[in-house]
Amino acid sequence: MSRPRVVIVGAGFAGYRAARTLARVTRGRAQITLLNPTDYFLYLPLLPQVAAGVLEARRVTVSLAGTLPGVRLLLGEAGRVDLDARTVHYTDPEGGTGAVGYDRLVLAVGSVNKLLPIPGVAEHAHGFRGLPEALYLRDHVTRQVELAAVTGDPDTRAARRTFVVVGAGYTGTEVAAQMQMLTDGLARRHLPGGTRPRWMLLDVAPRVLPEMDERLSRTADRVLRARGVDVRMGTSVKEATHDGVLLTDGEFVASRTLVWCVGVRPDPLVEAVGQPLERGRLIVDPYLQVPGRPEVFACGDAAAVPDLEHPGAFTPMTAQHAWRQGRVAGENVAAALGLGRRRRAYRHRDLGFAVDLGGVHAAANPFGVPLSGLPAGLVTRGYHLAALPGNRVRVAADWLLDAVLPRQGVQLGLVRSWAVPLDTASPELPRVPADPAPAGTASGAPRSAGPARTRPGGEPAGNQPGGEPAKNQPGGEPAKNQPSAPGPSGPRAAEAEAQAQAQADPDPDAEAEGDT
Repeated sequence: MSRPRVVIVGAGFAGYRAARTLARVTRGRAQITLLNPTDYFLYLPLLPQVAAGVLEARRVTVSLAGTLPGVRLLLGEAGRVDLDARTVHYTDPEGGTGAVGYDRLVLAVGSVNKLLPIPGVAEHAHGFRGLPEALYLRDHVTRQVELAAVTGDPDTRAARRTFVVVGAGYTGTEVAAQMQMLTDGLARRHLPGGTRPRWMLLDVAPRVLPEMDERLSRTADRVLRARGVDVRMGTSVKEATHDGVLLTDGEFVASRTLVWCVGVRPDPLVEAVGQPLERGRLIVDPYLQVPGRPEVFACGDAAAVPDLEHPGAFTPMTAQHAWRQGRVAGENVAAALGLGRRRRAYRHRDLGFAVDLGGVHAAANPFGVPLSGLPAGLVTRGYHLAALPGNRVRVAADWLLDAVLPRQGVQLGLVRSWAVPLDTASPELPRVPADPAPAGTASGAPRSAGPARTRPGGEPAGNQPGGEPAKNQPGGEPAKNQPSAPGPSGPRAAEAEAQAQAQADPDPDAEAEGDT
């Protein structure tokens, strides 16, 4: 008798936990396939420390093949799900196409950067959802400080050392806190006269970390302001240009850096499934099954899971929920196959939040107990070490080295501005150029490293931030008006509608992974 086939799409917090749980419960009695564009699980809460140079990039990546025994890894991006044929069509990293059949399907494709209809943002801002964006930001910020040091024009120098972060949720707060410490160190080496870089943190919310306990909010606000971060609540961006940003209060801030951390929206693949949605998320029952499709499960940011603790509401898009939902999904899939115990509904209890503010500063409330300073820092880092599925010793070693050695202030230039557009359905993959065109013809159009996920409309038009000249583009192509990459195997045109929905009705709960 053949083993039942289970396909899990996505290896984020939900998908990784579902695969690990299912493999443990079924013990080889099911054929488990994990479809993911990368061969690693990314531990997103530590991504700001990668951008700030505290951790090396591989420290926050956990090998799927090395930590998921009994799970078959299939490298590729899902382009279309045929529910009637029980088949997932995908595109592999080299542009080839394929399909995989299933008896049970778990959709855990996660989320991407949320966009708002603000002029210039898609062209001049960069998100913070994947390793390429973190590596780009580190290089870009380093370059701006170095260029400011040798610029003769005082206005240009001020613009290059001004950095704007939009979104004072978990991700934006940590990015501003960690990167401010990095640029202060760079300024001591490069900028004359003790000139400090300027960091701004903007949000329309009334306070920093609005989704967290007010005591944590006050702690984070106090630490940021003490370091010189210009925290402006009730303020956002009205328009972004190559030369800076126009704020909603009418002030124009000259800057070459705009980091977009306003939240997330479900992966556009969810829209293409053709099932009922709630703010772009696939509606499921408390057992994480899609109504009318008992063979299909969904969890994490892709799923609108009923919050049984608050009837009528859905669980927010956080890592805490995704991690726990992944476990429930794995157990319920096993139960549906007759290979595990009875299925159970998803219920949760908040364990608290933890925000690393750099150095010895943090804000945390484990089990509702508010902490700040060194105790919060110890709790926060202890939690991250416990939650990491791997690399714990390496992460701890990097933290120790960062405490006793200065950070390396160099830019590698491996990820360019055009490779990490804000408007992409694949923040985990950098956009790469197409193969060079034959002699005597124009350079080929760029293609995405994950062609199934490139947004229709392609590369943002306009000048690229950071002052990176067009001559650095592969093939000598100008940075602006680059055509889009080819579409996937299985159209993803529904992504445009998904984005429009996210813009028209943003989800206030769509914040990144900071909970414990």
